[in-house]
Amino acid sequence: MNELEKLVKECGVELYDTEIVSENGRTIYRVYITKKDGISLDDCEKVSRLLSPIYDVTPPVSGDYVLEVSSPGLERKLGSPRQFALSIGELVKLQAGELKISGRLVKADDESIAVENSDGICEIKISEIKKAKTYLEW
Repeated sequence: MNELEKLVKECGVELYDTEIVSENGRTIYRVYITKKDGISLDDCEKVSRLLSPIYDVTPPVSGDYVLEVSSPGLERKLGSPRQFALSIGELVKLQAGELKISGRLVKADDESIAVENSDGICEIKISEIKKAKTYLEW
């Protein structure tokens, strides 16, 4: 567990991902957080208040930037074993080679995941997954 994961956990949430993007000439450092019962504005505020003074001393990127803390959203990309593990129980769509599958993510570890649908349970190695995301069924 890295330092950022530990800090975020102190606020009662899990670190989902980080990214650095440039929008309208501004550099944005985004910290995505998650928890099983959903992220509130208060959760984002807590994490932002905790990280801001730390990043004032040790910035996460060089130059001017804006810190944003948010939920990764209901439909989000999955890539790392950690992201899959945090999404167990959710609906996922993925592509691994020629295989395209959707269903409920029922297992995830460092090596593979398992997706359950009407055809049964399909286990797939994470290294073989080309694209994956969570989705909502309306």
